[in-house]
Amino acid sequence: MGVICGLVAGCWLGAAEAPTKLVTTGISPYAISLCMVAGVFVARWTFPTLLKGTAFIFSDLRMRKHLIVWALLAGGLWAVANTLTVIAIRDVGLAVAFPLWNANALVGLIWGRVFFGELKNADTRAKFQVAAGALSIVAAATLLGFSSIHHTTVASGHASHGVAAALGACVLWGTMYIPYRKAYLSGMNPLSFVTAFTIGELFTVGSVSIVLGGGARILSAELHRSQHVLFWLFLGGFFWVVGDLFQHFAAKYLGIGRGIPLSSTNQLWGLAWAGLVFGELRHASSWQQWMILCGSLGMIAGAALLSSAIASKRENTSRNEVVLRECVRYDLDYLETIRAIGGLSVNGHSGGRRWWDLFIMLGALSFFVWLARTAEIPSIPIDRTWCVILGVVLFVSVVAGTYRLWRDTDFN
Repeated sequence: MGVICGLVAGCWLGAAEAPTKLVTTGISPYAISLCMVAGVFVARWTFPTLLKGTAFIFSDLRMRKHLIVWALLAGGLWAVANTLTVIAIRDVGLAVAFPLWNANALVGLIWGRVFFGELKNADTRAKFQVAAGALSIVAAATLLGFSSIHHTTVASGHASHGVAAALGACVLWGTMYIPYRKAYLSGMNPLSFVTAFTIGELFTVGSVSIVLGGGARILSAELHRSQHVLFWLFLGGFFWVVGDLFQHFAAKYLGIGRGIPLSSTNQLWGLAWAGLVFGELRHASSWQQWMILCGSLGMIAGAALLSSAIASKRENTSRNEVVLRECVRYDLDYLETIRAIGGLSVNGHSGGRRWWDLFIMLGALSFFVWLARTAEIPSIPIDRTWCVILGVVLFVSVVAGTYRLWRDTDFN
């Protein structure tokens, strides 16, 4: 289950950059970040409502109130990191910045071992597979990133600022996975976690955008001038949420040491959209083509290593010790928590739909329809055949992943 979720997450997280490619105006990094997070906010309330209903979500949050502050903290870390990535792309370009912040998988691997005992008592083979798989994916991401560098990539005179921003995003995103794992070792449902997560996310990015973007009036005027591209930014945020939800389930069922590197295969899919749909690598040299081939093979090999690194009984015993620690600390029922971690339903949840769930769904749909009315498609070359092919891959992956989650866990 965790492996499937991690691979689907990589597919959708890589595709999330495609809609933002259509944004060709000089909109500021803060406005871009705010628009994407606004789309994320809408989607993060829509999917949990669609899959489980708000009654279930609020019941789960009430049972584990202590985790709400962790979810808000994680949302704040994500928002700052996302703003840093936009600055990094502006100053050094996506090809240089992406591999730098994508090393967050290694940061998450370290924190998983330090704070939650992941890989403790694991056999030597599993430790090697996880470490080698994570390193292979990060190295492959670096190769894929540099394969798309052209001689005009770094046009900004603030390259050092861009590198620092990308590294800062790497550390913040890697640290963000600590609240993820803490929540899921306490039995919280990922859909409940992301609902609280997005509130901290939107509040933080809104504050950053107003303070650093010149004030609310300037930011509002910029958004008004750029309303013809807002749909693409919101759509990018919407795509990102689909991948992120699967990433959360991967972190729940595999741990952050295994699940996060698997979802980092997103760069392979991002490169596919950039090269096949938008033709960014049309004039790639033979050296760049070799880097693309080696990077792609390295990422596939890393994903295969992680997928086969099955946790042993001794390693699961170490995990259960951490679960017991969390249950004692926060007065949780140990047996119910173990059931929740395994994707089974627990007592105390009030399920069922409420009448306002329908209004949440209709509100989200009408919001995107309203933005789509003013959207303009920039006149940039797009290979429609590959766009359709990759779109079909996205659709098949999300249907397969959603069906498996529903069949085996009912999204628990």
